[in-house]
Amino acid sequence: MPHRISVVIRCFNEERHIGRLLTGLLKQTLRPQQIILVDSGSTDATLAIASRFPVEIHAIEPEAFSFGRSLNIGCQAASGDLVAVVSAHVYPIYDTWLEELTAPFADSEVALTYGRQEGDERTKYSEAQIMARWFPAHTDPRQTHPFCNNANAAIRRRVWETQPYDEDLTGLEDLDWAKRAFGSGHVIAYVATAPVIHAHDESWAQLVNRYRREAIAHRRIYHEQRMSALDAVRLAIGNILSDYYHAVRDGVFVSNLTGIPSFRIAQFWGTYQGFGQRGEAPAQLRRRFYYPHGLRPRPTRTTPARARAINYDEPAAGETDARAD
Repeated sequence: MPHRISVVIRCFNEERHIGRLLTGLLKQTLRPQQIILVDSGSTDATLAIASRFPVEIHAIEPEAFSFGRSLNIGCQAASGDLVAVVSAHVYPIYDTWLEELTAPFADSEVALTYGRQEGDERTKYSEAQIMARWFPAHTDPRQTHPFCNNANAAIRRRVWETQPYDEDLTGLEDLDWAKRAFGSGHVIAYVATAPVIHAHDESWAQLVNRYRREAIAHRRIYHEQRMSALDAVRLAIGNILSDYYHAVRDGVFVSNLTGIPSFRIAQFWGTYQGFGQRGEAPAQLRRRFYYPHGLRPRPTRTTPARARAINYDEPAAGETDARAD
């Protein structure tokens, strides 16, 4: 029996990106039956743009927002047996994105899938290195750890019904959900053939805050954790040197000479602030989150068979009014 798929999008002031994402969703070979937008008080043109598309808009008061709460609202409204979760500032590269992302659910043990993420011309070089480490070019249908990312993921709704997202976490609600599903005997699949562009353009202070709140959440999920000042300095230096190596190899060293240390200092200053209790993070996840990229070949993109790159210069069927972004 074919799956019924709902898409849940969390958003706040995403007028620069939401139209592109919704256009990409409507150009999929496997069209979602439902698109749900959970908005936490946008004051720009986000909702006006979204209203040009066949979406259901659910509002959450900004003071009531948490990452987990907004996802629970979206999942509660979802009618599909599968729920694809995407950030409002991503967009699929290929028209087979949703088809590829949901294909592993043919295995009844799979509770969650997540896809590859890539940056664009706005992405800081160090952020691109993180994406290359977190989202490799090869699919892993049964990974042995609970790492995942809700910017590009899908879950089985009946599993969510027994374990909703933690609404009190300051971030990493996806890792927490996956850890509990993993512990219940479910399977997590990484799908390299379901890539999206993830547009991040944050200030230094926003970077510090992002890594600080994620470290707070990481500490809560894995209770015995610490990051000493020495650890933070050592990891920052190691990642800066790794980024410099890759930047030289890629011929972009000069243009990223100051940007690389700026990003990595923000990352580990925020992480150091967010941690702050005794114990060690699980080694496998610690490596995934914080260790340098290593001396690896340039990342490549895996193109699915039959996939066509989406032309975002053409409006999608189902879009009304004028251009959306």
